[in-house]
Amino acid sequence: MPSVMDTYIENREQVQPTHANNYETVHGGHVMKWMDEVGALSAMRFAGEPCVTAHVDAVDFLSPVPVGNTVLVESYVYDAGRTSARVRLRAHKENPRTGETQLTTESIFVFVAIDEVGQPTPVPDLTVDSERGERLRAEALSAESD
Repeated sequence: MPSVMDTYIENREQVQPTHANNYETVHGGHVMKWMDEVGALSAMRFAGEPCVTAHVDAVDFLSPVPVGNTVLVESYVYDAGRTSARVRLRAHKENPRTGETQLTTESIFVFVAIDEVGQPTPVPDLTVDSERGERLRAEALSAESD
């Protein structure tokens, strides 16, 4: 059975001028796309099957990310249903020269595992086998109830 930490993924995208809006900061749609892609990877790592986006909770944009900075997307499965995985996603702006980060965006996505004909298929139970996994799961469950 996969654990929370088995599903933990971080990915980075450098914000280019083609990603920018009129304010020279990343367009929110690009951030959501990057979150969806990384979230699907966490869900697939958990399910062992292809996964598709079924639901996106509110996406909270907390601060902008300027062109030239990096968007660091953090993703992990923290809960599961019969065929679904709940994935916590957080994006941070990261200064590529210093590594300094600041939370900019957060959401919870639900992905559904599908079989070879595109029908929902069962997922395994999720386990928590480390202190960090326990902390991440507790943080996600707390964010869900906010």
